[in-house]
Order: sequence, then structure tokens, then C-alpha cells
Amino acid sequence: MSYLLNAIYLCALATLSPWLVYKAITTGKYRRGLWAKLTGATSLSPGNPVWFHGVSVGEIHLLRQVIARWRHRHPDGQCIISTTTDTGFEEAKKHFPDVPIIYWPFDFSWAVERALRDIAPRLVVLAEGEIWPNFLLAAKRRGIPVATINGRMSPRSLARYQKLSALVRPLFRKLDLLAMQTERFAQGVRQLGARPERVAVTGNVKFDGVRSDRQNPKTLELAQLLDVRSGDLVWIAGSTQAPEEEIALDIYRRAKAEQPALRLILVPRQRERFDEVARLLERSGLSYLRRSQLEPRSVALGLRSSIILVDTIGELGALWGLADVAYVGGSMDGRRGGQNMIEPAAYGAAVLFGPHVWNFRETVEQLLQRQAAVQIEDAAELEEVVFRLLADADERQRRGAAAQRYVLEQQGATERTLDLLDQLLGQRAARRQAA
Repeated sequence: MSYLLNAIYLCALATLSPWLVYKAITTGKYRRGLWAKLTGATSLSPGNPVWFHGVSVGEIHLLRQVIARWRHRHPDGQCIISTTTDTGFEEAKKHFPDVPIIYWPFDFSWAVERALRDIAPRLVVLAEGEIWPNFLLAAKRRGIPVATINGRMSPRSLARYQKLSALVRPLFRKLDLLAMQTERFAQGVRQLGARPERVAVTGNVKFDGVRSDRQNPKTLELAQLLDVRSGDLVWIAGSTQAPEEEIALDIYRRAKAEQPALRLILVPRQRERFDEVARLLERSGLSYLRRSQLEPRSVALGLRSSIILVDTIGELGALWGLADVAYVGGSMDGRRGGQNMIEPAAYGAAVLFGPHVWNFRETVEQLLQRQAAVQIEDAAELEEVVFRLLADADERQRRGAAAQRYVLEQQGATERTLDLLDQLLGQRAARRQAA
């Protein structure tokens, strides 16, 4: 099977190579760590660590909580972290300066075999699940357990996997643990062939890692840097995708006339769109500042604007602590399934999101049942709700307080997840001792 998979991957790589080369030249993507990805080279010595993997920035942030608690439980235990994207690699380096960081190998048999041989992990932990056949098969041959934590299964992914059921079912059966966020997600992986006794519902780890105190040092630092004052009304549109920034600017232009203290903070989801959104702002004729232009002495120099474009990575989690109204992006166009609304909810912001939020289906249902958030259908309704919330402090406070209570009630998934990982490590140790 590995040879067939290698052939498929090589054909796909050959087909996509012109586009990949173009993107590498024009954006710099896909070049960093390419040799390590292709060969599985890590420059690490085998040490039986636990190998944690997070695809990109979101998964790395999720792992911050998990790894911190795992290291507290196992102060002498070793771990390594891998990621797939450049932004994920940078975030991992920033948050885990004393942990080896590597790139996840491409799923060629030679690459995954070399990585597993060099690292010799005693457990592989995949954040939210990214199942690659050759890697999973190689891990099984070496007797290395593989676990998925904080797992989820969107309706779109479930439907896609079901069409490939004959190929997918054997892979899901090889996973040693699937710690899923909800019973609905657990039922999905059982349908795809996961062994029922290896599936558990632990809740969502993202509830544990969020801040709820607006007075935390990072949020206060950003408030000073952006010169956010007590009388300001702050609307943050975060994790946005096109055309959400343009919609937010149109609404802001009209809302500013009624709310002179209004400030808009735009936080695009992807780094490669920062310049695109800057050009949009230039065409709008509205005055704005880029976050990258600001430094601690900016306020003294008089640099202040009602619109801020945040063109940095990793600051949105703290920025939500400045929001009176928080629009969570990736939820308008129907292609992405929404981004994490747990963070602004934890701060007690008045949370809004669009109609397409299947990535956080259960969270959305609970927030809406508690009247702790507002789901809008289109740009016109977003404008109507933003105007209403900006004008009604009581509604903002009521919805924000309900959202914060909900988040705090959900915490505890990290410890439940670590209990299961410890059990898995104990079972592996027992098997090796018996052998």
C-alpha cells in the first residue's frame, strides 16, 4: 500500500508543482523546511519523547495548554512538537523555546519512516486530527500508539470520508485513541470505523486555554500600544476572510457617524492577506494604522487611528480582551466553517458570527440557546446588529456575561485528555514489559 500511496503523492506533487513554485516565488510559502519535509530528516537523537503535532497556528495554540499540563504531570518527560505551516512553526518556537520544534514530514513512506526512526517516540498525539496513511501504517509497524485529541468531524469531512469508506475504515481502526470534543463528533468517527472502545468524549480543550481576565498583561500592553481609551467603543472583526473586511469597513463608515467613539480593529486570518487588506483600506480613503507600525513610543508620538489593521500573528487571543463587540470571521462565505468564538466569549464580549459555523456547531448552539451570542445571515443583518449593540450597552453586557459564564462552565477537557494519554502510555509500557 505504501508504494501505491507514494505514487499517488508523486503524481499530485508533479501536477501541482507549477503552482507551488509560483507561490514559493511570489509569497515565500512552501520553501522553509522543504528538505526536512521531503526526507523526514530531523537532526534529533532518539529519546522516546511524546510527539505532539499541530498543523498550524490554531492547533499550536491549543497545544500550549495541553503540553503545559503534560509537562507538569511528567516533569522529567521529553516531548517534541511538529507543525506543517511556517506560521505554525514560528508560533511553536515563540511559545515553546525549550522544546525541539520540527516540520511534519510529507506522507512519503521514506520520510515518515526516517522521522519515526530518528525520533523513536513512545506516543504520537495529533491535535484535532490529521490522519496520513503512510505515517499511521509506519507507526503501527513500530508499535507506536497514535492518538487524536480535541477531535472534531465537520459534516463536510464526514461526508467526504464516507465516500472513501473502504480506504478510510482501516485507518481509523488503527488509531489507539480518539478523544473527541462532543458525542456528535464521536459518533462520526465510530461510523468511519474507529473502534468504539478507543473513542472517548473529553470536551473542547480550547475552553481551558482561554483568558477571561481583561486585565491580563498582554491585553493591557496592546491597549496601551493601540491607545485604547476608556470612552472608546471597540469593534473587532477577527480571523476574517474576504469579503468580511470590506463588509466591516462599509458598516464602520456608517456607524462612525452615530458613534464618534467607535474604533474598528481588523485582524485577517492569513498573513498573506495583510497587504491585500491594506490596499482595500487605501482605496476606502479611511485613515488607518498597521499594527506593525506601532511601538511603545507610538502614543507619545501621537500615532492614533480609529482603524487598526493587525498585520501580526498570534495577538488576536489577547486583542479580544479589548472588544465591546466581536465579529468572528470565516463564517460568512460558506467555505471555511467559522473560526474560534470561544476566546471573545470568555472575555465577555458581545459575540457575532455568520451562518456558516459548522466547525463550532455545539458551541454555537449553546451560545445561542443562552442568548449569549448573535448569529447573522448576511451583511445587511450584520449591520443591523452591530448598530444595535453599539447603541445598547445593556444588551452588550448581558450577552457578554452569559457567554463568559458558558465558557467557564465548560472547562476541564485538558485534564480528561491527559488522563487518557497517561492510560495509553501505561498500556504501552505494560505491553513492552510483558514482551
